Amino acid sequence: MDILVNQVGKRYNREWIFRHLSATFSAGKYYAITGPNGSGKSTLLQVISGAVTYTEGKIDYSIAGKLMDETSVFEHIAIAAPYLELIEEMTAKEMLDFHSKFKKLVLPIDEILSIVGLSKATNKQIRYFSSGMKQRLKLAQAFLSDTPVLFLDEPTTNLDQEGCALYHQLVNNFTKGKLVIVSSNDPQEYNFCSEVIDIAQYK
Repeated sequence: MDILVNQVGKRYNREWIFRHLSATFSAGKYYAITGPNGSGKSTLLQVISGAVTYTEGKIDYSIAGKLMDETSVFEHIAIAAPYLELIEEMTAKEMLDFHSKFKKLVLPIDEILSIVGLSKATNKQIRYFSSGMKQRLKLAQAFLSDTPVLFLDEPTTNLDQEGCALYHQLVNNFTKGKLVIVSSNDPQEYNFCSEVIDIAQYK
């Protein structure tokens, strides 16, 4: 999938979060959106993903040169973000099984849980997970979804050193050919990205 952002801006009440942002996000490439905390990185990521409406400008989505209907874009996108909630009454396996009803997974659930180090928590309710375990599960459902686009918002939140290493393994092993956009102010999270957008330039 390719995403063309043309003079897009987002305003809440009278305050512009960003304005006049134009960029092309191409399939198979890695992009980072950077800026200080509270600068609007997450808002921009949500606007590009179609989860939040923009105030001005236009965003076009296309696959193999064919424009897509905006209402179907979500089917082609996977996302991991701190503000996305897990269903805590479910077990890890139930959560991924539920997720697979909406986004096909590229590997069997037991194998996915093994990859992210959650095999021993397969049948444990998510409410009893540590914050790091929850983040591993969020990364699992995002990276291992069979989608051409992957959005990552502060992807190593709550992860220890081992978890951060896992994150980079997932990037190396499961993003080939995908369009990946990372929202972060930590270079460790986006050092593999070939293009960087500083949101501060669009205030």
